[in-house]
Amino acid sequence: MAKIFEENAYRKEIETEIKEINTQNNTIELKDTIFYGKSGGQPGDLGEIIADGQKIDVRETIKVDNSIKNILENINGLNINQKITARINWDKRYKYMRMHSALHLMCASIPLGVTGGQIGYEKSRLDFNDPEKKINKEELQKKINELMKQDHEIIYEYIDSKILESKPELVRTMSVKPPKIDGKLRFVKIGNVDFQPCGGTHVKTTKEIGEIKIGKIENKGKMNRRVNILIND
Repeated sequence: MAKIFEENAYRKEIETEIKEINTQNNTIELKDTIFYGKSGGQPGDLGEIIADGQKIDVRETIKVDNSIKNILENINGLNINQKITARINWDKRYKYMRMHSALHLMCASIPLGVTGGQIGYEKSRLDFNDPEKKINKEELQKKINELMKQDHEIIYEYIDSKILESKPELVRTMSVKPPKIDGKLRFVKIGNVDFQPCGGTHVKTTKEIGEIKIGKIENKGKMNRRVNILIND
């Protein structure tokens, strides 16, 4: 399976074929896919499959081992090797791309361990190990918006996984295992601002993110603080 979103997150539609069908849970696997499978705090893509003029809603996309599975509204009339059109819900995908990129800027702006995170359509968040309550809402919001306006390019690099043996600090998120693609780690590089392993989808430059707003900063136990972020659309 070619996971087209790993190299080009802006593809909205492709022609492909059905590789596998599971009638027990209404899932299919495509030979090539633009659908991102739910993982690493990023939701799975929604959208539709068009087969012989019939539109079938994709209700969820999940990762199963190294495969991407689409959970469909129904699989009536679908067959293995059937040619179909796959189309993602671009509105949601693009918002997730902007949110995910914004979280990288947040992570780069706070020199603390990340204990968790979640990307959402209305708001997203990261949890930090911050027992001394160092995070300042106003300063953080100003810093991220400045980085956004500087229009840093966002690109991907693939590096041997052994690099983490000598530089374990590259993994900021303690709760997420770095993604491997063909034995190598996929790193997201944001100008000279951020460089860390990540398998998600992102925008091409920080300016595409748009102006952000820091929402609530919540205490989650003695050590953790949850920082919520919103994009002002």
